[in-house]
Formats: sequence, C-alpha cells, structure tokens
Amino acid sequence: MPVSTVLLLASIGVLSLFCQWLAWRVRMPAILFLLAGGIAAGPWLGFLAPEVVFGDLLFPLISLSVAIILFEGSLTLRYEEIRGHGKMVRNLIPVGSIVTCIIGTLSARWLLDVSWEVALLFGAISIVTGPTVIAPLLRSVRPDAKLANILRWEGIIIDPVGALLAVLVFEGIVSWGQGNVFGHSLYIFGKTLAVGFLIGAIAGYLNGLALRKHLIPQYLHNAGTLTFMLGVYALSNELAHESGLLTVTVMGIWMANMKQVPIDSILEFKESLSVLLISALFIILAARVEFSAIAELGWGLVAVLAVLMLVARPMSIFLSAIGTSLNWRDKLFLSWIAPRGIVAAAVSALFAFQLQKLGYEGAGALVPLIFMLIIATVTLQSLTARPLAKLLKVAEPAEFGFLILGANPVARMIAAALKKYEVPVTLADTNWENVRQARMNNIPVYFGNPVSEHASTHLDLTGIGNLLVISPYKHMNSLATYHFLDWFGKDSVFTLAEGDPEQKARHQTAEKIQMTRGLFDGVSYAKLASLVSQGYTVKTTQLSDEFSYEDFLEKYHRQALVLFVFDSKGRVSPVLDMEPIKPENDWILISLVPPQAPKERKEREERPEEAGQELPDGVSARD
Repeated sequence: MPVSTVLLLASIGVLSLFCQWLAWRVRMPAILFLLAGGIAAGPWLGFLAPEVVFGDLLFPLISLSVAIILFEGSLTLRYEEIRGHGKMVRNLIPVGSIVTCIIGTLSARWLLDVSWEVALLFGAISIVTGPTVIAPLLRSVRPDAKLANILRWEGIIIDPVGALLAVLVFEGIVSWGQGNVFGHSLYIFGKTLAVGFLIGAIAGYLNGLALRKHLIPQYLHNAGTLTFMLGVYALSNELAHESGLLTVTVMGIWMANMKQVPIDSILEFKESLSVLLISALFIILAARVEFSAIAELGWGLVAVLAVLMLVARPMSIFLSAIGTSLNWRDKLFLSWIAPRGIVAAAVSALFAFQLQKLGYEGAGALVPLIFMLIIATVTLQSLTARPLAKLLKVAEPAEFGFLILGANPVARMIAAALKKYEVPVTLADTNWENVRQARMNNIPVYFGNPVSEHASTHLDLTGIGNLLVISPYKHMNSLATYHFLDWFGKDSVFTLAEGDPEQKARHQTAEKIQMTRGLFDGVSYAKLASLVSQGYTVKTTQLSDEFSYEDFLEKYHRQALVLFVFDSKGRVSPVLDMEPIKPENDWILISLVPPQAPKERKEREERPEEAGQELPDGVSARD
C-alpha cells in the first residue's frame, strides 16, 4: 500500500520528537537515537526513501540545513573564550585538529584505499566533536571540574572551527578539480576564499549593526537574521561556486565577536529550530545510509575507527598537554572522550552528495565512514566513560553544590556565604545588572534561562546536585523547578513560598507542594528582600560549648533566620523549618540576622568574648 507524502513528512516529525524525548529520558546524546531512527525507517524497514519523498528538493534542503547548523555554531565562537579557558584548550584546537586530520586522512587512504580527495575530507570532518554530544556525556559521567571544562569548551570551540576546516578542504578539492592547470585551480580556490570571507564579513557587520542599533524590531531579530543569512548564502554561491558555507560561517563568527550585539535571543531560537529542522534532517540523512556501503568497507572500517580512537585522540591529548598541569590520569581520561556529533554528520552528507555529482571516485564511502564513527564513539564512550572516570579517580565526588535561580542581592549573599566553605555554587539569572554584580563579587553566574538549550551546553553543573529557587520570576521559577526535579530529584529541589506563609496553599498547587521542598521556614522571596532592605545580613556562626544554639537565638532576640547548617561531618543542608532543628555545639550556621542596635554593637566591641563565635568574611570553618 503506497504511503502519502503528507504522512511521510508527518512521520519524520513524530519520529524526531520521539528520539529527542528518548534521549532526554536516558540522558544520552540525541544524535544516537536520531541516526538509529533514520536507519530503522530507511534501509531497515524501507518506510522512508528520501530521494522519492523530496525529489530534486533533497539537495537544497540538506544544503540550507547545513548552512543553518554552521551559522548557529559559529555564533558561539568568541575569541576571548579561546584565550580564556586555559592552555590545554588553546592547544587542543590547533594541535588536536592537525593531528587528527593528518592521521584520519592517512588511515582512510591506506586502510580503505579511498581517493585522496575523500580521505582529506574525512580527516577534516573527523576532528569535530561538538557540544550536543559532549554535554549529555559530561552530565552522566561528572568528571572533575578541570576535565569537564576542557571537554566542554573543546566541543564548543571545535564545532565551528572543524566545520570551517572541512569547508576549506572541500573548496580546495572542488577548485582543483575545476582547473586544468595549477594556476587556474589556485585562482578558483582563491576566489572562493575571497568571496566567502569578504561577503561573510560584510554581512556579519551589517546584520550586527542592524541588531545593535535596533534598526529592526525585536520580534524580527530571529526570523530576520535567519532569512538574511540564507539570502547571503545563496548570493555567495552565485558569485563563487559552493562558497556559501564559508560565507555563513564567517558571518556568524563576525557577529559573535562584535561588541554589544544582542545574539542571545538568536541562540535561544536555535532550540526550536534544532528540534524541528535539524532532528528531522538527521533522520533523513540516516535513511539514506545503505548497509551494503558499510559492508563494502569491511574490516578496513574497523581499523580506521580504532586508529582514530586509540591513536589519533591520545596523540592529540598528550601533545597538547605539554606544559600543562594535567597528570597521567587526566590525560588518559581525555584521550578516551571524543564523541563526534551533528556537524560531522550533516557536513559529510552534504559534501559526499556534492562530490558524487562532480564524479569523484569513492565519494559514497564518506557518509558510512562518518556515520559509523559517530555511532562507535557515542555508544562506546557513553557506556564506558563513567567506569573509566571512577577507575582513574577523576570522577567528581558527591554533587553537594547548589544551583541558585536568581542573582539578586539575597541570592548573592547566600552564594557568597556558601562559597566561603568551598561549596560549589552557581547563580543563574536573566537580569544583566544582577549578573554583573555577581561577577564583580567573583561568584560563578550564568546569564540566561537555566533550562534553555544554550544552558545545556554552557551552564557548568560540575559538583552541583541541588537547586535553590530564590527568584521573583514566578514563571521561570516553575519552569526551572519542573526541569530540575527530573534531573536532581525531588529531595534536592528547594523553593521559596510564593506568598505569605499562611497563603502558601492558595498560591501553590498541591502537586508542586508535594514535589518540592520549602525553604527557610516558609518565607517568601518578598519577605527575604524586605528583610535585606531593613539591614539584615548573612552571617556565619560557629557554635561551641561556650556559645550554643540557644545563645545564638537569644543574641538576635529570636529574629535570626537560619538558612543553612554544616554538621559535624561537614555536610551542608538548607533549613526547611527552624522548629525541629537541634544544632550541636560543633555545627556551623549560615543565617540571615537583623542589624544590631548601636548600644548592642558597642557592648559587643567592649566584651568580644561574649559576642559569639562569628567567623569574619573570608575565613573558612575548615581553616
């Protein structure tokens, strides 16, 4: 029975959504399930045949989708991020790229006997890892902060850099093939580079200028930028054959490094776009993979994958680590983690399609090669990274830190107090002034929505296993609560009351009350902010035999609000209800205390031995 085109198109969307949901549930990279879904729908069941469904539109669809992927990826490439994330990350980008490209090229050429053109392109594409596959793996493995930062920033930066290298290699191959002599081929390649860099830089500057000067309305920022980028891509291809991908990559990099250009909303727009368009694209690409093409590669395919995973990656890591503080355990762990991602799959499919049209021998081997590299690295490394981290003793200890939703004055004071005791803490806020103040106070902070796609790759949750909602934004509070309930668990998500304590039941649904744990004796954010405005401050107090918990309460006339307690084993816990807590005399309290009257302050200065054991700022209880 023939299946209608409408049903096929709808099925692609439903299947892509199911794959994304399944990846979310099992906390693995979505690309693995998208590729598996496409292979199942295509060569396995024969339900989806992309050439039949899309006809002549298949190549333009793939081409435009890859342009969007490269543009969005290049928007994250900021020069200061390359400079600001340590010597290892700076080394990995050039050294790791060159080593992987050379070894990948030679192994494909000698072990599979493909043409030099295909081997060169494979070597260039194989260097790309990407945040879409690194971030879920890091969340599952939780290596220590140093290694997590290296892997995360390598994935973010190598994504557009690797794609740019692949584009340059492809342009060189095509340009050489169009010329009968060396000089003409060099001219074609130079023209492609000139058009790509010139048009990309001009387009990036003009689009960034329009955004910065508000020449287009806010609601057109996302759609306008996307449409303009696609127009520039098409124009560049008309001026110089296949220069469009280079153009949009340069355009994105230019916009990312312009001052005061609001691209955050454009990056968030990528969330919906990636779910709808890019997820469907990978199902379509996987549906074109033929088992016969994989079988034809034989054992040479296994040998190439082994060389890349067991030779190229370790060599890249050990060469890049020269002069760094990494030990042998760190290097071994980094040597095993290099899953390939979305950009590699998309670019390989597009370039293979192009080379086949131009008549290059063996171009069809590029797609199964890259797809098997993705499947092998994502599957093997996802399954083995956690045991390896434990074996090498590079796994993060128990996640006792706190992600605090809100960077307002109350949240900043709490974060500063926790930070003194070496408790991992990160603030998240969409208010730039709050974020700026937190950074000035040297408190880790994420600017943006912590449940966004951007946060999934940029928000560092190493060592963090709890959520504190200390924010006035009710809508975002609810989104973050439900998002992190699944991630941290109901015993690790804490929220303030949404109104006065006696009105709590009317302001919160019964379900939410049951699923989350109330904070700080049931006070609301408005109450906390009011106390701070009255001069209340966050203090740390070391209890002792001479200064007990009862003494502490009496000192502040029972107006102090205990926020956190450190028990005798150094474990930190937020206080839910002050009535049942019975701190022992070696515990530490972090409390919101009222301002002292001038008379009391004078007496305290005259009799410091009776004033309690409050620890001054900057002094840790562990000192």
